[in-house]
Amino acid sequence: MRVVIIGSGNVATVLGRLIKSRNHEILQVVSRTAANAKLLADELACRYADFSAPIDMNADLYLIAVNDSVLYDLNKLLTLPCKLVVHTAGSISKDVLENISNRYAILYPLQSLRKELPNTNYAIPFLVDGNTDETTTAIETFAKSISDHVRIAGDEERLKLHVAAVIVSNFTNHLYALAESYCTQENVDFSMLIPLITETANRVVHASPAIMQTGPAIRNDIFTLDKHLRLLFGYPKLKSLYLKFTDSIMNN
Repeated sequence: MRVVIIGSGNVATVLGRLIKSRNHEILQVVSRTAANAKLLADELACRYADFSAPIDMNADLYLIAVNDSVLYDLNKLLTLPCKLVVHTAGSISKDVLENISNRYAILYPLQSLRKELPNTNYAIPFLVDGNTDETTTAIETFAKSISDHVRIAGDEERLKLHVAAVIVSNFTNHLYALAESYCTQENVDFSMLIPLITETANRVVHASPAIMQTGPAIRNDIFTLDKHLRLLFGYPKLKSLYLKFTDSIMNN
């Protein structure tokens, strides 16, 4: 398919690379800032424009990958009648596009995407949906051309999975950051924890996280918990989270 990408950030960049690698043709990158559009367009070997310039009207699909707050304002900037227009947001209804085109859909990548990581071979599941059966079929077909993990999901199901995604990815990564800071301040090597992080993540592929829980809280090991809390006396934020997670595990 011929694709115009609207956006130039992490999602636009990673999906642009993926789409190009699957032999689709990217015609143009459009962004609020021409310099950002040019940077991605140069990588994808296509034309670029900002919102003051004409958008290429020869594409089969217009992929909108912008910040959620910007998405609500795009109907003031874009008019693409009869074109297949999709956005990539997990928590916003497809209907936000109804004033841009009469053919609109969702292509939500259920994955953490960073443009600094050049590899496009890791699994990216996509949740798709359209305003009609025809648009749903069209975006599902496109998604299957770039991923082996595609599922039709309405706005409510997609939002629920977005909440779960924040918990398992963003919250977990924040805990990594806090642990790294603690290790740095205590002069211990955070990298020694990497195999444990990897093993813990791998286990949920094979079994429910609920039955994989380990540690002093699940064992009701008050002696060890007390020792840990004493060590965390000088780290009130981390201590507070430790207590909350311990309570949650013990009372689950």
